[in-house]
Amino acid sequence: MMHADIDWTQLDWKKELANSVVSIDQLLEHAAFGPGEEAAIREVAQVHPVNIPRYYLSLIDRSDPDDPIRRMCFPSAEELVVAGAMGETTADPYGDDKHDKGNGVLHKYDYTALIVATECCAMYCRHCFRRRIVGRPDGSARGDFSGALRYVADHPEINNVILSGGDPLMLSTPALRAMLEGLADIGHVDFVRIGSRTPVTYPLRLFDDGLIDLLRGFNGLKALYIATHFNHAREITPTATEAIRRLRDCGATVNNQAVLLRGVNDTADGIVELMNGLLRIGVNPYYLYQCMPVSRVRHHFQIPLRQGIDIVDRARARLNGYGKRFKYIIGHDVGKLEICGMSGDRIVLKQIHARSGHDDQASRIIMQELDDNAGWVTL
Repeated sequence: MMHADIDWTQLDWKKELANSVVSIDQLLEHAAFGPGEEAAIREVAQVHPVNIPRYYLSLIDRSDPDDPIRRMCFPSAEELVVAGAMGETTADPYGDDKHDKGNGVLHKYDYTALIVATECCAMYCRHCFRRRIVGRPDGSARGDFSGALRYVADHPEINNVILSGGDPLMLSTPALRAMLEGLADIGHVDFVRIGSRTPVTYPLRLFDDGLIDLLRGFNGLKALYIATHFNHAREITPTATEAIRRLRDCGATVNNQAVLLRGVNDTADGIVELMNGLLRIGVNPYYLYQCMPVSRVRHHFQIPLRQGIDIVDRARARLNGYGKRFKYIIGHDVGKLEICGMSGDRIVLKQIHARSGHDDQASRIIMQELDDNAGWVTL
């Protein structure tokens, strides 16, 4: 392990960002790569840059070249494969572009508006489904939030807003305050969600009392939900646990959205350990996503659906009621699909959200023949 003697809770979160690994030359100081790997990962970094905080580096077992934490943050030659044997890939499998209303607003479902508040993250995860925007040289926080606020205010059917990105918690506290105060003034917005991997990759941010005071104050006006993203039980460290405690103490409900990833959590034991670990620190297991067919991600991380269903079924058999509440999900272009299981050679899906204008699709049951290697469904 690295930097094990550092008390991360005492560091200035802004200053510590300057110590992150952001180049291949820096990465080579922390890890060894096999013959030919260095040239490959330098090529990969041109497409999806490297950015790893020292905190997250400290979680890696340096003696294990297949360490799951390393796999989520180190570039790999496998990312050079744009399409894999499990099907074609795309840059936008979730259909974000179709629902882009400008000013960072994605309005996919009538009742929910998602606002891409920033394209910045504390760490560039290798499995990121928005990697085409996150980590770009011109990526930044959105300087003007007024257009997004106007859109939400002009659409009374929207009862909740998701602040996403990138990672909204990596914004300055004043910038986040402007967003939250604007949303607090819109009467038809009942609650706000903030999607953030910061509690996992950079929990130092949560030890800023100003941020916690802001979240506590907002939670007194509107219900606040934090959707975080633990994928492996080893990410649940004492530092992350304390960061989650601070979020919960300000009144926020914390839910977890994991992704089923090859070489990271693709065993029943791994899922059981993760879900039990989340419950232990007061985080609700919410979604487990099938890895999307994202270019330069699918080949590296996606596992076949049949295998995923078997893993989830075996894990649920060992989990208590709260542990097995998570839904195994496909975030599809048509909406969210719950993966219910297999019936013979057919996968059984239930659509739980339908895109705006397609209400007739909501709650439908879908059954499709599924071969052993299929990692996605076509609708």
